[in-house]
Amino acid sequence: MSDSRRSSSIVRSSASIETIERIDGGTQNDMTDMKRLGKIQEFKAQKLPFAVNVWIHLDLPCDLGIRSHGSSLSAGLLNGGFGGLFWVFIGTVICYSSVVASLAEMESMAPTSGGQYHWVSEFAPRNYQKVASYIAGWMSTLGWLASVAGGVFLSATLIRTMLNITDSEFSFTNWQLTLIMLATLGLTSVLNSWGAPILPAIEAISLFGHLGGFIVTLVPLWVLAPKISAHDALLAVVNNGGWANTGTACLVAQVSVLYCNLGSDSIVHISEEVEDASLVVPRCMWWAYVLNVVMGFIMLITMLFCTGDLADAISSSDPYLNLLQNTGKTSMALLLSVILFLLIFSGNITALATTSREVWAFSRDRGFPFSNWISRMNDNWNVPFNAIYLTAFFTGVICLINLGSTTAFSIMVSLNLLALVSTYMLSIGCVLLKRIRRQDLPPARWSLGRFGLAINAFAVAYCAFIMVFSCFPTFVPTTVGDANWAPLVWGVVIIGAVLMQSDTLGVQNV
Repeated sequence: MSDSRRSSSIVRSSASIETIERIDGGTQNDMTDMKRLGKIQEFKAQKLPFAVNVWIHLDLPCDLGIRSHGSSLSAGLLNGGFGGLFWVFIGTVICYSSVVASLAEMESMAPTSGGQYHWVSEFAPRNYQKVASYIAGWMSTLGWLASVAGGVFLSATLIRTMLNITDSEFSFTNWQLTLIMLATLGLTSVLNSWGAPILPAIEAISLFGHLGGFIVTLVPLWVLAPKISAHDALLAVVNNGGWANTGTACLVAQVSVLYCNLGSDSIVHISEEVEDASLVVPRCMWWAYVLNVVMGFIMLITMLFCTGDLADAISSSDPYLNLLQNTGKTSMALLLSVILFLLIFSGNITALATTSREVWAFSRDRGFPFSNWISRMNDNWNVPFNAIYLTAFFTGVICLINLGSTTAFSIMVSLNLLALVSTYMLSIGCVLLKRIRRQDLPPARWSLGRFGLAINAFAVAYCAFIMVFSCFPTFVPTTVGDANWAPLVWGVVIIGAVLMQSDTLGVQNV
């Protein structure tokens, strides 16, 4: 992929590029990788302890399972119940591990903040590189914007949950909830821009905060909350979604589990800020996923045993509120909800950083209109301010949809899964095709070895499987208001991306 430079009014010579690489840090491997990819090292690569890198990446997909299972519990409980959610979790995380491993290997081959769109451009057949990478870039941006919007919405609803603990009749109007969302987004934007120098310290502190929050949440729930029987928690599978059979209901429920583990490419989009990225980032991706699964499993078991009556949890707008209140102590429930809010807020910081870097990288390759402005880097702060503010602006636009209709807003947020998984399938599929054709691939320091073909093939098939069921509604029969409109919006964006792609505006071919 050729480098579409724009960052300053002067043209940088090869000598100046060498100087920038020395100043901005990074190992010899980083320099070699950036030269091969045709990029200039504009971020200062930082060397962080491996555990901190893993935890920063872990922060976004799951917030140690507390955020994930608590916020996406409803659909899983409706379709499958406690037992169904338990077994679907096990099957889903095993299958999805092939996707994470495939993404990690591609990152080792091409450690760039562009992620999926760059991988597609590098590995796709030449005739399709430009249009395919353009679609991947727009889909990735759409998915991450939806993720940020969903995160600030969850933060706002948790504030409402805290108030509901002390006053069960309290409720925000749509405009009040939207204002809280925008305020949360504004604070997150400030921390990502002007607060950038202290972000590594904040993320390091969140490592201990997450671990402490995980333990502090588990202990009182197991000690204070009444428990249901092991049979009801692990074996009782139900079909309350109106599907023809329980199997279909459980397959629909897998979407809930995937939301808990989605975002494996988060650290990819900040890889140009990580020293020795071609090895450190893939390791972080894999071990963060493993930790996510282990700790998410522990939290899921806790929730299944301690949530209480299944019917009450399904009928509740916030199932995790039922879980917290089952401690029987208002003060404890309030404390746990505050911890959950802080964990989600820290995840929002990471989500905005990830999205803004992806937007910046795609603009660096002229993937968006006004790319020169979007991809401008502030060399003094080492921060892409324009990309951060633009990301926050469009996230705010999505949040404003909630003023008119919460249903319409939920449709936009639900695009997160469909959009990101489609980029995973497209990029992994390109590598799979090269392996089938026995074409050379770039060297990878984190490699799947002789199992690469089989793992890639399974990952592509599973992504296709996920995409099918992510288009299903939560229950049947549905009305116009209950239907899953995410596939329609997803298709419109793809068509729009294809129509906008041209010789003067789009990602350059390799």
